[in-house]
Amino acid sequence: MTLSIEYVDISTIKAYKRNSKRHPAAQVEQIAASISEFGMNDPIAVCDNVIIEGHGRYLACKKLNMQTVPILRLDHLTDEQRRAYNIVHNKLCMNSDFDLKILSAELDDIFNIDMSDFGFDVDSIHDEWEEQHEDNKQKEKFADANILNLERAQYPGVGDYDIPKLNPVHADELQHIDEWIGFNYVLTEKNPENKAVHFFLNDYQFERIWNNPEKYIDKLSKFAAVATPDFSPYGDMPFCLQLYNHYRKHWVGAYLQEHGIKVIPTIRASTDPRSSKFYLEGEPEGGVVLISSMWTKTQEEKDIFINEYNTMYDTLKPEKVFIYGKQIDGLQGDIERIKTFTESRFKKG
Repeated sequence: MTLSIEYVDISTIKAYKRNSKRHPAAQVEQIAASISEFGMNDPIAVCDNVIIEGHGRYLACKKLNMQTVPILRLDHLTDEQRRAYNIVHNKLCMNSDFDLKILSAELDDIFNIDMSDFGFDVDSIHDEWEEQHEDNKQKEKFADANILNLERAQYPGVGDYDIPKLNPVHADELQHIDEWIGFNYVLTEKNPENKAVHFFLNDYQFERIWNNPEKYIDKLSKFAAVATPDFSPYGDMPFCLQLYNHYRKHWVGAYLQEHGIKVIPTIRASTDPRSSKFYLEGEPEGGVVLISSMWTKTQEEKDIFINEYNTMYDTLKPEKVFIYGKQIDGLQGDIERIKTFTESRFKKG
């Protein structure tokens, strides 16, 4: 199908009586100003000489006493298509807005044409762009900073690495804990009372508490206690990432404590001996702590764990230690072993 522009006497076309798009007088004035300044560059679409699209231009042309107007004939459309196109064309014109940054810059480069004749309040547009720009800058700043959660909260740091310091939780502050569940079951747990939450899972299953901690505050507050997330400081990781995960563990712990949740510190070093420089920084003294022995498979790993545990015990002097996982001899203190998920839910006794 080929469309061609015709020029016809304006009296030979007429408005569609059921046109649903409004054209107030102020808009018609602006369209007329545009035609006067730039010419009639947008043909009016008609079917059987009845306007389908271009009623505002038609009214502006009449206001300007134009005798001849350009038209496009759309006689190939069915009657139903004509009705639909009349509505669709007008709606699609309303479905987008200006990019204020580009619009503001373009208006700055127009000197000899009064854009207010066409409905543009240039000063207001500049003000709106400046406001939007500033708002966007703040949002970008917040988003950038929030990758590290610095906009959500910052806590006083201790030690050589500014690790947030956690407050101790004492045994007499805790209600009886019947069961420990993994964080991946938190949102579906219907009876959180007398249960505590641990993070001895693959890291991807709880990364979301770092990215969106506020989402979990209400749910976690219903549990008897919540451990600090066990972001893994694997021994084959670069040292800076081991340290970063230790920081993240403490930031989340401090955030949960700030919101009234009883937080039990999770103690975690790595097989990298350099982790001894930071793995106890920020941990509270004299309270209840949690540690996992699940990763110990070889005797060498058990020896590393025993050294990690006893160094922790001598330094923090905890009043009670929960151990998640295997029974390991040679440990000091008041110890309560926690059954693993497999033991507690899939085995009898």
